[in-house]
Amino acid sequence: MIDRGLVFRKIEGYMSNENPRIKLLECDAVTPEAGALYDALLAQRGVVPNMFKALAYSPDIAKGVAGFLKPLLSDGALPGWYKELVAVRVSILCESEYAIRAHSISAQKKGASPAQIDAVGDFENGPYSEKEKLGFRLAGRLHGGGRKVDDAFYGELKSVFDDAALVELFLAAAAFEMFPRFIDGLRIPVTPPAAK
Repeated sequence: MIDRGLVFRKIEGYMSNENPRIKLLECDAVTPEAGALYDALLAQRGVVPNMFKALAYSPDIAKGVAGFLKPLLSDGALPGWYKELVAVRVSILCESEYAIRAHSISAQKKGASPAQIDAVGDFENGPYSEKEKLGFRLAGRLHGGGRKVDDAFYGELKSVFDDAALVELFLAAAAFEMFPRFIDGLRIPVTPPAAK
């Protein structure tokens, strides 16, 4: 079991003592295409996430990532708040302060309770249904590799999730293995909260 507070304490020193490996591009330094994305992010979130200030070096990739994340983390076959919590679970496993904080904030905005967010590190004892716990278990197995999802475990998943939900669940868990590695490898600092 992972103590989220311990994860924050362990990695805050790493993140706070390191400078980003690349310069983060502010609004005045981006192409008009990236500027339009920044405007959309500001309107939606009140802040341009630092990840996008790095992705802006390639506006087409930044736009593609934003286009990928919006439907993935919106309500669909699974509620958006739950997919955000799956992202928090993966981010804890990856020990990514940036991703833990970003997805915790998004989960709360989409309807997850503070108790649900706080319990992701110890989800087996958290305020979740057995179905929700299965999704967190899937995230842990995928963190160890796709072959960790054996037929017996897949059968458990299939007994409670339909195919559309399975696609969203697998993709949410798998996608958030990539983003923490990108963010932490480039030492992108945690995005400050939006101004109120």
